[in-house]
Amino acid sequence: MGDVLSRLKGKLIVSCQALENEPLYGSGTMAKMAIAAVAGGAVAIRANTPEDIREIKKAVDVPVIGLYKRDYEDSQVYITPTLREAEQIVLAGADIVAADLTHRRRPYNHTSDQFIKEYKRNFPQVPLMADIATVAESINAAELGADLISTTLVGYTQETKHVKEFNPQILKEIVEKTARPVIAEGRIYTPEEAELALEMGAYAIVVGSAITRPLVITERFVAKIQKQGSRVV
Repeated sequence: MGDVLSRLKGKLIVSCQALENEPLYGSGTMAKMAIAAVAGGAVAIRANTPEDIREIKKAVDVPVIGLYKRDYEDSQVYITPTLREAEQIVLAGADIVAADLTHRRRPYNHTSDQFIKEYKRNFPQVPLMADIATVAESINAAELGADLISTTLVGYTQETKHVKEFNPQILKEIVEKTARPVIAEGRIYTPEEAELALEMGAYAIVVGSAITRPLVITERFVAKIQKQGSRVV
């Protein structure tokens, strides 16, 4: 684990993901996106689904943080929600497994505490990244054995829905209170925000939408232009 983590310290990780309703959806496209990201200086890739992970591992020689988004009717947790998804990610060759480890109930009425214990028992050789939304969740995940903490879900849970943009103060507090490397992820749209995240103590930075989702990037530009255009007389 130490070798993988040392490659990430102070560097950029690019999230290469596309949803099924997006034009770039597909493992081949995500592999090409990963190649472009690594050519630009990214030191690792964050990827969704076993298929994408396998294709990206073939395409680039950098660590891959794997996750598997699956929807379950009895839970709001969708980032690697059960051990079954974690196993498929590990078998696909992920160097790190990322999972939602918020306090929300998991499928089958399981808890994040149970997930962490089962994961560490079954896959002790593959580091576990805890995607969290609050300081309390980061502390809990670290105490139970998560190897890294990521701010991925800040702003995306009921408790944090008021957070609409990158919040360096939340990141700073998580870093100060969590005895694990903290990865800054979520709504980081500019190089300046990435730099600020490192100043706040982030171990590394994950950027996704601002780099690899042209549909989302275009929508953001269009929204700003339309807002400004409505003021033009």
